[in-house]
Order: sequence, then structure tokens, then C-alpha cells
Amino acid sequence: MTTRLRGMENQRATMDKRRGDVAAMFDGVAKRYDLFNSVLSLGQVHAWRRATVAAIAPRPGQRILDLAAGTGTSSAVLAEAGAYVVPSDISLGMLRQGRLQQPHLDFVAGDALALPFADDTFDAVTISYGLRNVERTLDALVEMRRVTKPGGRLVIAEFSTPTNGLFRHIYTNYLVAALPTIAKLSSNPVAYGYLAESILAWPDQRGLASLMAEAGWTGVEWQDHAGGIVALHRGWNA
Repeated sequence: MTTRLRGMENQRATMDKRRGDVAAMFDGVAKRYDLFNSVLSLGQVHAWRRATVAAIAPRPGQRILDLAAGTGTSSAVLAEAGAYVVPSDISLGMLRQGRLQQPHLDFVAGDALALPFADDTFDAVTISYGLRNVERTLDALVEMRRVTKPGGRLVIAEFSTPTNGLFRHIYTNYLVAALPTIAKLSSNPVAYGYLAESILAWPDQRGLASLMAEAGWTGVEWQDHAGGIVALHRGWNA
């Protein structure tokens, strides 16, 4: 416990993405996480959230697992549609902040590689900007399918690869040069160095779709947003 708390504001994960390191890194940014998401995305995160909710298509009575839920901002929107939403995150700091901001939601500590839920529990599982931080992507996709009911769906919102070559070059420069400068205003600037590295190392749209299919998801499709900066992937548990 001492290691987790000491210098928490200067924690960052490595590209090994060890679970303890990832959790500690997000503990250190929890209080201002939502604000910095908006700043770093130039406000686009709100439009991306609306598109994600539309892809999930929550309905009253449905059970939805929101993985890497952070402070529960997206979970709250899903719950407004009448669904029973379980926000889950590996970061205890995020869970504490989420319970302060969204006290009506039932936050659950959870590891995407060993979810604390029975088979076939949820009508839908969603994860936004969190799959990239999991140690073993394919295993996490298999685990998500385990807890999804037959006929249920998975919706993934994740940073991806701009489809236009020139725009991709500009975006890469933003990640490498501009983002670390802006991040100096955050409570944990080094964490945003990891953000840039993890985005650049992440599979493109087709690569993630292939991983989903390998994990057993069917009918996999994706939709690009902001020219491919973000991609929404969706698949079904046949």
C-alpha cells in the first residue's frame, strides 16, 4: 500500500501495462480526469460519448457493464435511459471519485482479465478508452464475452488511426509534441506521456476488429470519428 500512495501524482505505467502500475497511474489523475479529457480532446469527448451511447442503445431493464468506467460519467448517461449499469474500474482512486460524483451508481472494483461476475450476466458490455491499457487485449475480450448474455453486444470506444495520411502525420505530432506540453497542467504529467505512447502502439481499426473476431465476437463492425482519431467497434455474442 505504501508504494501505491507515495508520489502518486508522478505515477505512470509502462508499455508492459502491469495492472498495479496502470491502477496507480489512474489513481493519480482521478480528481481532474474528466476535465483533462475535455481539454485534451478539444471538447470532442462529449460527442464521442454520445456516439458510444447510441451504439450501445441502452433500454429500460437491460443490464450493462461499463468497464474502465473511471468516474462514471458515461455510466450515468446510460443509466438515464433506464438500464441497470455497473461501472467497474481497476483504479480505486477512480472508484472513490466516481462515488462522490455519481452516488446513485453501484461502482464495483474489477479487473478486465478476471471480472467478478458470473457467466451470461449482461445484455451489453462497453469499454471506453480503457482496452488499450489492459495487459492482454485478447484475454480481456474473451473475458468480456464470458459475462455477456447470448445475443448481447460489446461496444468499444478507443483511440485509433486517422485514415488520411496527412491528418495522421499532424495528429502524431500533436501526440508527441503538443500533448506533453498541455499535460504539464495536470496533476500527473508523466501519465500523459504513457497516453501518447499507448495510442501510437495500439492496433488500427482493422487490427482491433480481427482481435474481437478471434475472441469469438461476431458481426464485428466499426465507425470512425474525428477522421479516425477514435473508432467505435461493435460485436455480438452469437
